[in-house]
Parts: sequence; structure tokens; C-alpha cells
Amino acid sequence: RVQLVEFGGGSVQAGGSLTLRCVVNGDISSSHCMAWFRQGPGKEREGVGLFHTGSGSTIYADSVKGRFTISQDSAKNTLYLQMNSLTPEDTGLYYCAAEEDDYNRGSGYCYNLFVRGEDADFGDWGQGIQVTVSS
Repeated sequence: RVQLVEFGGGSVQAGGSLTLRCVVNGDISSSHCMAWFRQGPGKEREGVGLFHTGSGSTIYADSVKGRFTISQDSAKNTLYLQMNSLTPEDTGLYYCAAEEDDYNRGSGYCYNLFVRGEDADFGDWGQGIQVTVSS
């Protein structure tokens, strides 16, 4: 198990950019499914993007494809979410989540967890950080 803490949220005008950081306190040297989720006001939580640490592969929700980028700095145990061309629809509480891919099943395994996105699918969650985009 690991602890996750998000940083970098805030308020920005439409068209602007923000970079969120998820700092991992713990050992993620083995393969992990790392994901970003968000929950907008009055909306259900949705997956934003997925990163498989073993392969480096990424998957994005259609709503953010081409605008958001996930990357990892393994030396700093940090996962990033670079968000560009933000719109008011991107407003919400953003969460980082992690689940060990203990049998190294790969990004397909992670994708199934990501699509379901239930609390139990990822063993560790951050506390969430607010992103507000004004028009």
C-alpha cells in the first residue's frame, strides 16, 4: 500500500493550463496502475487518464484526449497530469489512485480497473484536489 497526495490544483480561466502532481509515499518499484479521476459538481466520478508504470503506456478519456498528458518522474515518485486548453467542464475534484499490478498483467488489466473506477478497484486514493475553470 502507498499514500498519495495531490498538489497543484487551483483556479484558472478557460483556455489556461494547470499541472497536477501526485506524490507517492511508498514503494512503486513494481508495476502499478496509476490513474487520475475527477468528480465535477453534481456529476459522478469519472476516469481522466491511466498510466501503467511497467510499460509506460497511457490511456485517456475521450473528453480529455489531446489536451491532457500523464507522465511519471520515477526518481521523484511523482505522477503528473498536465492539463491544457481547460474548459469549465474540467472543473472538479481531481483524485490520484494506485493499484499494484502484482502479476504484471499489463495495461489491459489496468484499463479494466480504470473503466470500472470503483473505490475497490484501486487500493490507494489521494484526498483529492480542486480544479476550477472559469469562463
